[in-house]
Amino acid sequence: MKSQNYVFTSESVSEGHPDKVCDRISDAVLDAFIEQEPEARVACETFATTNRVVIGGEVGLSDKAKLSEFMGRIDQIARACVKDIGYEQHKFHHETIEVTNLLHEQSAHIAQGVDASENKDEGAGDQGIMFGYATKETEDLMPAPIQYSHAILRRLAEVRKSGKEPALGPDAKSQLSVAYENGLPVGLTSIVLSTQHLDETMTSDDVRAVVEPYIRETLPDEWISADTQWHVNPTGKFVIGGPDGDAGLTGRKIIVDTYGGAAPHGGGAFSGKDPTKVDRSAAYAARYLAKNIVAGGLAEKCTLQLSYAIGVSQPLSIYIDTFGTGTVKSDIIAKAVARSMDLSPRGIREHLKLNKPIYQRTAAYGHFGRAPDKDGGFSWEKTDLVDSLTSAL
Repeated sequence: MKSQNYVFTSESVSEGHPDKVCDRISDAVLDAFIEQEPEARVACETFATTNRVVIGGEVGLSDKAKLSEFMGRIDQIARACVKDIGYEQHKFHHETIEVTNLLHEQSAHIAQGVDASENKDEGAGDQGIMFGYATKETEDLMPAPIQYSHAILRRLAEVRKSGKEPALGPDAKSQLSVAYENGLPVGLTSIVLSTQHLDETMTSDDVRAVVEPYIRETLPDEWISADTQWHVNPTGKFVIGGPDGDAGLTGRKIIVDTYGGAAPHGGGAFSGKDPTKVDRSAAYAARYLAKNIVAGGLAEKCTLQLSYAIGVSQPLSIYIDTFGTGTVKSDIIAKAVARSMDLSPRGIREHLKLNKPIYQRTAAYGHFGRAPDKDGGFSWEKTDLVDSLTSAL
């Protein structure tokens, strides 16, 4: 049996981290295509380095003329993302970066496997395994280390963008080591925060003086003690940040995007992929199901796995582990899941209303543990399936 007393660590990165800049641009391209046509096909990858952004991948619209015309907007979309994040550095500035668009039309061979036809339902866009997870250790039913790591960086981004803390730069990373007793989070053994700063004269102590009040207001009061170790900008100065300091690439922060290592990951990234790609949509469905299982009192903690084959509509398997906390056997819950929701790619999209331009906002601070938006964003965080699940047992 796993020990109930341990220390677990998760990290988050800010919207200005090089990889997150790329995730943001890829998802902004996706949103623009979906706004043009709800069932547009997009698989967009972005690479960023000093003074340069390269965008590539496959896209598809039913109107080929519109597709050609739409390609002219990609440069503008990328620059708008970089501007909103806040990059106006000499070697990475939204006005002067070179943007290269290498997007092309989706492969007909992929399309024929995914598209519905007279003799087959719409199939999954690829094979793969996707995991969802939920736990009662926080109000959002998320693991505490990743949820609070995200919260710290969101707060620092707010005060940076509002002008309250103009010395802070867009690039930042946080990391929390959380102590658990009897399986529940009770405190912090260490806090790590590295943030870009625009004032070259600032020392690590100066940066800590700026960020510490925001970190403390974000975390539970009783979690920080005299024994908690602080490491703020431990390497010293951090002036050169973002893609000028380190190259970025879409999809390189999949653990940050999900559960901070507290749950398994199937390996597929999310950003830049339209919801026919089960890497994204089925991972959202798995989180939705796991969260509803826990919210419905069927377990205190739940991991749920789905598996798919390219071109095949229904999942090949549904696996559930409640870690001995279930009030109902896992195999019975799995059968209730199958009866409560159509887990085909189209069924997921329609149930969660995923054919909307709601993805750019997911690109930083986690895809899970966020409040559902009125326009349909983060619909997979709703707990509106509880009654269906319990009645299907």
